[in-house]
Amino acid sequence: MSNPYRLKIIAILHQERQYVSQLARDLGISRPLLYLHLQKLEEVELIRSHHEISENGKAMKYYELDSFNLTLNEQVIAGLADSLTLKKRKE
Repeated sequence: MSNPYRLKIIAILHQERQYVSQLARDLGISRPLLYLHLQKLEEVELIRSHHEISENGKAMKYYELDSFNLTLNEQVIAGLADSLTLKKRKE
């Protein structure tokens, strides 16, 4: 959750399930970068994926949001703080 793209992915999947290419276009990022974020979200069981075959025979990987409820408190924030990336200010 420490990356804004992951929050955007969750917001998009909250509306409807999406396939990888469409998610990449919606976010304006490459598919390899998107897969990195999707993998992180899948590892913590916030999203899940499955393959479908389209009418024209093309394999498509869809992602959808799993239902979740996060408790946010000082312990959670302290535990996540080390994973945050801070941009250095130009002097």
